[in-house]
Amino acid sequence: MSSALSAELRPSLFASFLMRRAGVVGIIALGLLANVSLSAAAQNPAKGPASEMNSGSSPDDPGPLASDISSDLKPKAIQAVVEKVASWQLKEAEPTFSRLWTYAALYDGLLAASKTTGDPKFHDAILKYSEEQKWMLIDNRFPHADDQAIGKAYMALYLEDPKNARKPERMANTKEIMDRLVARPDDPAKLLWWWCDALYMAPPVLARTYLATGDKRYLDSMDHEWWQTSARLYSPQDHLYFRDERYLTQKQANGKSLYWSRGNGWVMGGLVKVLEIMPRNYPGRAKYIEQFRQMAEEVKSIQGKDGLWRSGLLDPDAYELPEVSGSAFFTYAIAYGINEHILDRKTYLPVVERSWKGMLQHVYADGRLGSIQPVDAQPGKFKPSSSHVYGVGGFLMAGYEMNRLAGGKH
Repeated sequence: MSSALSAELRPSLFASFLMRRAGVVGIIALGLLANVSLSAAAQNPAKGPASEMNSGSSPDDPGPLASDISSDLKPKAIQAVVEKVASWQLKEAEPTFSRLWTYAALYDGLLAASKTTGDPKFHDAILKYSEEQKWMLIDNRFPHADDQAIGKAYMALYLEDPKNARKPERMANTKEIMDRLVARPDDPAKLLWWWCDALYMAPPVLARTYLATGDKRYLDSMDHEWWQTSARLYSPQDHLYFRDERYLTQKQANGKSLYWSRGNGWVMGGLVKVLEIMPRNYPGRAKYIEQFRQMAEEVKSIQGKDGLWRSGLLDPDAYELPEVSGSAFFTYAIAYGINEHILDRKTYLPVVERSWKGMLQHVYADGRLGSIQPVDAQPGKFKPSSSHVYGVGGFLMAGYEMNRLAGGKH
């Protein structure tokens, strides 16, 4: 399906939810919501549905796997595979660049790839596109976090300049929308970030707006909303996030709770991007560190023999293939934790060594990265060749942290 229809509005999941809650009214609401989503896609100036459908569909014959890459934990080896994968993805995706959330994760990865490799073409492609878009976010369904995700790239490009040479237009629209978000009336009964992967979308944008302005309101607002979401979706027993409240009671075939790989990977990625900005003396920082460590320990304990994780985390036998986008974000987060001395190196280095090696088994000769689940809101099945831009973004960020871990310049 086209991901222009937000995953949370997929009829196979949402229809039953609405019908249970509101009977016939639910059916009517479903139709209205679907129309709203389709209308938003049609009005979106960021190229709309076609850009999502072209973001890495799966060919029947992607060719042979790469034979010219090495899984050695050495800077040259890591930089070479990052260059290979990023170059293929940039060539494939740049004609359909979009402001949609899927591409936002890719932009984060491409900016990281330039830092890893020293090759400016990845960074410059994002800068060029941002300038073409006049640094504007999508703003037709505020306060939806998906539409704020590209703000991470805008703010990174703003902050990269020396303080006295920063270009205000790069952050102007993002700051305007973050101001509206901070001023939004609090409604504890209605979660702002009601699906777990939203914690990668919006919180890092608020954190970077704090960094740019020094205004603690952005950080405090993020902190408040993060723990509202955590209170509803995070399991203190399993140390994982449910994708949203629809999954609180759902079980896998083996009877265990249903936790989605990519959703939890994006939460850990969000934790990284918050922690790298949050001051060490911020009153709530210890809670983020504790949640990060809890999730890392759980993820470590369920790592597959091939070094990767399945799309349903607690029932790996139910899924034939590993899921690379979730695995990439887990690798990114754990490697960051080692680099920043949040996680014990001796304990966690073998985890990322195995996961990095495992992901390289899904790189094709042309640089395509496979085994990435298409847009969804739950575990699912897909082809070995399935490649999507957000998964590549996670892989490139993992490569950045693995390069740091190996002692490479960045």
